[in-house]
Amino acid sequence: MENTRRSFLKKMTVAGIGTAGLAVANHAVAANLSETQAKKKPAGKDDGKLRFGFIGTGSRCQEHINNVLAIEGNKIVAICDIQQGPLDSTLKHIAKFNVAAPKVYTGSERAFEQMLNNEEFDCVIIASPWEWHVPMSVAAMKAGVPYVGVEVSAANTLEECWDLVNVSEATGSHLNIMENVCYRRDVMAALNMTRQGLFGELIHARCGYEHDLRNIKFNDGKNYSYIPGGELKMGKEAFAEAQWRTNHSITRNGDLYPTHGAGPVANCLDINRGNRFLSLSAMATQSRGLNKFIVDNGGENHPLAKLRFNCGDIVTSMIKCANGQTVIVTHDTNSPRPYSLGFRIQGTDGLWMNDGDHVYIEGKSAKPHYWDDSEEWFKKYDHKLWSSLEAKAKEAGHGGMDYIMMYDFIDAIRNKKPAPMDCYDAAAWSAISGLSEMSVARGGAVVDFPDFTRGQWIHRKPAFAL
Repeated sequence: MENTRRSFLKKMTVAGIGTAGLAVANHAVAANLSETQAKKKPAGKDDGKLRFGFIGTGSRCQEHINNVLAIEGNKIVAICDIQQGPLDSTLKHIAKFNVAAPKVYTGSERAFEQMLNNEEFDCVIIASPWEWHVPMSVAAMKAGVPYVGVEVSAANTLEECWDLVNVSEATGSHLNIMENVCYRRDVMAALNMTRQGLFGELIHARCGYEHDLRNIKFNDGKNYSYIPGGELKMGKEAFAEAQWRTNHSITRNGDLYPTHGAGPVANCLDINRGNRFLSLSAMATQSRGLNKFIVDNGGENHPLAKLRFNCGDIVTSMIKCANGQTVIVTHDTNSPRPYSLGFRIQGTDGLWMNDGDHVYIEGKSAKPHYWDDSEEWFKKYDHKLWSSLEAKAKEAGHGGMDYIMMYDFIDAIRNKKPAPMDCYDAAAWSAISGLSEMSVARGGAVVDFPDFTRGQWIHRKPAFAL
């Protein structure tokens, strides 16, 4: 097995830190940053409002802005992007709220550093392309921002996962992965049922990201998604996610987007809090879907038809947990199919499956060996966050869960509590990407899952959405 933790420590040793000096090194980093952090004003010092900054101003940023400004006591200090189009669109969007326009930082790929050094924030939210998540998160934490929210996936490689953990520990800044599916209403009801013991002892879970994204990975350079009969573009000539997301399917082969599924399952299984992911094995099918989409819509002679896509259309990862459970995670974004996250939470007394909206609890379901519709169960075990905030979340994105997520995060910021989904969660859930790539490249070999908590998982207690 590949011992990724050992590999990390080996790298640190070469750099002159070593195992014994890791804590000392982190302490030294914190000391070096203390002066910068000391210059930052306490939350709401001037007017009682939390000060937000945004890096990356696409559609995801605008949804976050909707929810930040919908919750009383917040203001937007500054925004940053390298593209003028998204900046202009976001400024127009903010103006609808009749609030002061934020400062704008642009002009270079490192403009975000200028923003972080010049402004004072209580929270910075990062909604940039994947490859920028870690550099921007690290820069924000080092600049003394007390709470940093980063979109999913938080990291692409194991090294990046360790960067998030190490810098968060060294600076004391709270890193929160913005995994909105953890706040989906049925997911939270299932979590409530799990915690109340309805499913018995958990033994198995399934999840994934099964979402046909072919019309997102290609467009005409003007519209977010591909319009049949239009031009097929990707990369610099394209628009929005097609500028960068599609390229990951060329250069990588693994689960590129694991956290929508892994996050909710990890909360049910108490990962990093009495349990942890122990090992992983992954396999990938052949890559066919993206090429077929190009040929079907642009013809065999289209320039993009010559591209070789590396990522298998379906990537399946199996994870073993320290407490014995197994988890199957599926990545499927290049095939024609309806949307599903494929949740299955199964224990010694019953299970929930979201495909078909099924629940079965032995001795409590209406008939032995027959499914109950999940609706009645979820009404009974609706999570308190949803029952108390349903009216306010009604108009928010993704069925309201974007509002619930932001409400929970802001509650932590205002009350100086740990992030709802912290740096260890961000690392563990995101690490499925790097580990699956490693395993696929080795023919499905089992690889060790790093313990990002460095043994703390044994004693840490569940904290999410209690």
